[in-house]
Amino acid sequence: MFTKELSIDVIETPDVPNVSGLVFRHFRGESDYPGMVAALNASEAANGVERIATVDEITNNYAHLVNCDLARDMIIAEVDGAIVGYGRVEWYQESSGARLYSHIGFLKPEWRRKRIGAAILRWSQERLRQIAAEHAEDGRRWFQGFTSDTAVGLETMLRKDGYEAVRHFYQMVRPDLENIPDFPLPPGLEVRPVKPEHYRAIWDADVEAFRDHWGYAPPTEEDSHRWLNDKVVFTPELWKIAWDAEKNEVAGQVRGFINHEENKAFNRKRGWCESISVRRPWRKCGLARALIAFTLREFKDRGMTESALGVDTENLSGALRVYEDCGFRPVQRNTAYRKPL
Repeated sequence: MFTKELSIDVIETPDVPNVSGLVFRHFRGESDYPGMVAALNASEAANGVERIATVDEITNNYAHLVNCDLARDMIIAEVDGAIVGYGRVEWYQESSGARLYSHIGFLKPEWRRKRIGAAILRWSQERLRQIAAEHAEDGRRWFQGFTSDTAVGLETMLRKDGYEAVRHFYQMVRPDLENIPDFPLPPGLEVRPVKPEHYRAIWDADVEAFRDHWGYAPPTEEDSHRWLNDKVVFTPELWKIAWDAEKNEVAGQVRGFINHEENKAFNRKRGWCESISVRRPWRKCGLARALIAFTLREFKDRGMTESALGVDTENLSGALRVYEDCGFRPVQRNTAYRKPL
């Protein structure tokens, strides 16, 4: 975990925006988290993204980063000593062999249109070029960023910089939990209560199921530790895990969760159907539909009134159609953008 406070380290960038009191600097440690969370939440709200981050979430995520050196791979934008935005870079390699040099950035809305966001993007690209220079040129290499269709400014900035949309994703919502379909479990499968000794089998089954999906990169042990310590999504009491009774193997799963902070902020009662996966031997037999229906009933029993999930619009297993059959409809589109490095 990154806990050591770093000395103030100003980052020199070309064409620094002419904003009084503006300084770009490196990450100082966990004392930056509250200011980062405030900038992230304000940025997402301005972008029309219904998300509420917390210091606990950032702390857990940053404790388990891979291929990201926080001392060198972050840029903080301050004005008169207050954090107004930040950027972070990391890289990973897909199972296809392509290397993705990814960047994220958040900026409070009152500091936009002053070229601060563009400066963060330029710094991020230059840092990623330095990282890439240490890697073998043995496959395709791309800059990568993500945006939503409501984040018009960010989408415009990426397109002007030569990025192209390569994949679209929907956020889908089921606006009520009435008339939940009765999709039965396929024969030979059963849903069991989740016990701690099941955690690794559940994780491994999900990893296996996603190996043939777009953009797949093998997860690391740090990824599993982040999952185990996530106070929002790690809610085994809500999960619906289907087991093959004869083989005693996980066949499929829906790992539901309820984000109470977001529900309070947006005045809703929503449960999330996520980490939906079915291993190959049990596909095309209605298992995903059955597990989603079980999860929706669980949410209803706990007082929720709606549900949501995310989906790759080009998922080869036909997930979009499955979710539509379960009553979900698209409400927002998110896009992966790439540019050759």
